[in-house]
Amino acid sequence: MAFFACAKSQQPVADVDLEVKEVIPAPAETETVLSPQTAELEKLQKAFALLPEKTKAGITNGDPQEFLADLYRVLEADTENLLILADKQHFLSADYVPEDIVPLKPNDFYLLNRNDLSLREPAERALRVMAQAAKEEGITLVASSTYRSYDYQKTVYERNVRQMGKEAADRESAAPGTSQHQLGTVVDFGSITDEFIETPAGQWLDKNASDYGWSLSFPQGYEDVTGYRWECWHYRYIGTEATAFQKKWFSNIQQFMMEFIHAWKSVE
Repeated sequence: MAFFACAKSQQPVADVDLEVKEVIPAPAETETVLSPQTAELEKLQKAFALLPEKTKAGITNGDPQEFLADLYRVLEADTENLLILADKQHFLSADYVPEDIVPLKPNDFYLLNRNDLSLREPAERALRVMAQAAKEEGITLVASSTYRSYDYQKTVYERNVRQMGKEAADRESAAPGTSQHQLGTVVDFGSITDEFIETPAGQWLDKNASDYGWSLSFPQGYEDVTGYRWECWHYRYIGTEATAFQKKWFSNIQQFMMEFIHAWKSVE
């Protein structure tokens, strides 16, 4: 696949194919100074080359300069470090605990399913905004599961392995260090069952959550990409710039976008 096949380069050269076939070094005595635009495109090529094939296929073709402008807008907006990749290949350490975790208390915006829930401050603020919007339409959001420590997730995962077997447990829950819940920016809403999508709250979130910066982490039909079966209740706060970027360039699949951003940040 040629990424951004319809690119409109501002330089008097052919469109850039982000799948690099060969890099020819300059003579040793020549010091090549790349223009900022060329350097950005080369970094984009390198990041793209690091992606799994399914992620590459999920990226929308388009103008690379437009893509880069959108990317920088997302990265500049991410002042709260919301765009960390945590999955079955990218682990959080056992001692990873966000510094701005706050306990959730009864309030006039959303309901709590238990009294020991907590979130990072930016996620809690965003949850209040979204819950208020839902409330104005007669919808009540219920937070049922939020931040989980490494040790808590270990307990949950090991219990599921005992009850279901490892193969089934790996579809349902994350091993310790691989859970988005440890980031402190995830809310499991409502009943935490497939039936949640049929409820007014489930349907409202499906339609509106991205407008408030919340992204469905494990969409239906993408278990081979995310590693988890569909979870219609599991939303992660990533900010409105990121949800717009996800929709525009990554087939509205959070995992594709997170993998790309991780690759981009890893390229020197």
